[in-house]
Amino acid sequence: MDEVAEAAGVTKPVLYQHFPSKRALYRELLEDVGRRLLGEINAATAPAGTGREQVQAGFAAYFTFVNDNQSAFRLLFGASVRNDAEFAEVAEAVLNLLADAVTGMIAVDVPPEQRRVLAHAVVGIAEAVGRRALFDEGAEHDAEMLAHWTAELAWYGLRGIRTGAEAGLGSLREP
Repeated sequence: MDEVAEAAGVTKPVLYQHFPSKRALYRELLEDVGRRLLGEINAATAPAGTGREQVQAGFAAYFTFVNDNQSAFRLLFGASVRNDAEFAEVAEAVLNLLADAVTGMIAVDVPPEQRRVLAHAVVGIAEAVGRRALFDEGAEHDAEMLAHWTAELAWYGLRGIRTGAEAGLGSLREP
């Protein structure tokens, strides 16, 4: 808390006026990182003229955030967060907000629950690729390249989703 107060340019008592505990401060940091990430993605996708541009812009914003805010990304999506129920809840809420945003961008005529599952899959792609870029020195780190590769997968994968009668479970079962 001493280091945080010093970095913020305030005294420790002033810091405790705003945050009653280290946990409260940590939770606020997690929530702030989530808001900033979502804000970056929304700002990048809003002006996109087509769905394809929206997908590319969303992934580019995500990977740019990861590259430019590595500590924040690790804070929000690191293993230590998942090991604490309260902090895992915050991380899960961020993932759900990201999925909410992506759900609204998926223009495939499928039931709402299927659209939601697809949105979570897209968010999972971004998180996994972002994690690899941070933790694997041999991995590609260029945000635009990562965005291009993952946008291709997401865009063409979503374009291949079957709708209507041919999308029924019966088509997945063996005769």
